[in-house]
Amino acid sequence: MKVFFRRIHLYLGLTAGLVITISCLTGALLVFEKELTEAFNHDRYFVEPGGVRLPLDKVAILVKEAVPGAGISRIQVFADPTRTLQVQLEEGKKGGQKEAGAGKEGRKKGTAKAGEKEAAGPKKEKGRTAFINPYTGKIIELYSYQQTFYYQVFSLHRWLLAGAVGKLITGISTLIFFFILVTGIILWWPKTRNIFRQRIKIKWDGNWKRVNNDLHIVLGFYTSIFLFVTVFTGLTWSFEWFNKALYASLGTSPKPLAAPLSAPAVEASGKSISYETAMAVVKHAVPDALFYSFTAPKDSSAAFMVSLLPADALHEAATTTYYLDQFNGSVLTSQTFAQRNLGQKIRGTIKPLHTGAIFGTPSKIFALILALLGAIFPVTGTLMWLNRTRKKKKKVASPVVSKETTAQVA
Repeated sequence: MKVFFRRIHLYLGLTAGLVITISCLTGALLVFEKELTEAFNHDRYFVEPGGVRLPLDKVAILVKEAVPGAGISRIQVFADPTRTLQVQLEEGKKGGQKEAGAGKEGRKKGTAKAGEKEAAGPKKEKGRTAFINPYTGKIIELYSYQQTFYYQVFSLHRWLLAGAVGKLITGISTLIFFFILVTGIILWWPKTRNIFRQRIKIKWDGNWKRVNNDLHIVLGFYTSIFLFVTVFTGLTWSFEWFNKALYASLGTSPKPLAAPLSAPAVEASGKSISYETAMAVVKHAVPDALFYSFTAPKDSSAAFMVSLLPADALHEAATTTYYLDQFNGSVLTSQTFAQRNLGQKIRGTIKPLHTGAIFGTPSKIFALILALLGAIFPVTGTLMWLNRTRKKKKKVASPVVSKETTAQVA
């Protein structure tokens, strides 16, 4: 059985080793993407506080004037007074915001005609964000994530820069990695105490072959459980069937809270509340949030949605969501991370687990080390296989040489 599992382990490793190495290396680069991006583009994210922050509605008007034809999808405000405002834009659609859909729920359900119009319309530049000085209203930068170095790294990590085909290859390789880990644990399992002692520490004073073997076997054992988590969370993005099976097995749903509808407008004007009014309502309820993200209603029945990250949040995805009546500003419903069902909590935790952001900087450092180790296992494994192959060839060649030598002497 050991021989059988060794062959399976070997063949799977040789099949997917290159893709696994690429995924791990790119994953290592992405761990501190946020911190590095902010460090190298400091002026985009930070400003010198100066006076009173402009009203968000004034900022929205200035952005629309500076970027004609653009709608506003979201405005994000940080508690840190040195942070810039981030305004997510909607561009490239006829009719601006009105054709952007009927709110979050409306876009999901939609009508066939609306879906056809959106697909047939001009393509928009996804992810464009206007970084605004909150004190002057000046646009510091119109930023598109798709044009950055890190987007290329992300694309290589997720789909090998090859679209749907690359995504499938990455997904299959991730699934193979799962079975590599399983067979690796089986092969590691020691028969005696002496072997156990050898397989829990690296013999640094051995020759390079022994050190290489120990790096593969010993570190492979220590990191296997954490790599299982990384692989498992990665599979939820790679395959829809895996994602559905996960939630079905738990008897829960990852679907977000259904957005309530605003009451019909009583006033003749039927005007929606301002961004500042929405901020006042939510800030009264949660005054110490790290950021507030505002999404204005897309039609006359949708609610004004506000997402925020509490100061005591478990992780960066543990947000609280408020839905406000767009006409009177009353809270229709709200949901904290603790109030989500099991499926929603799992969905919100998958990304922080996968990226290592679950416990902040310490877990990110650990995730970086884990990704780098994951990248060396295919290399050390291949070297082990080559060394074993050469050793077998020498054993086979040795008796042949001795017979020829004997014949010559005779």
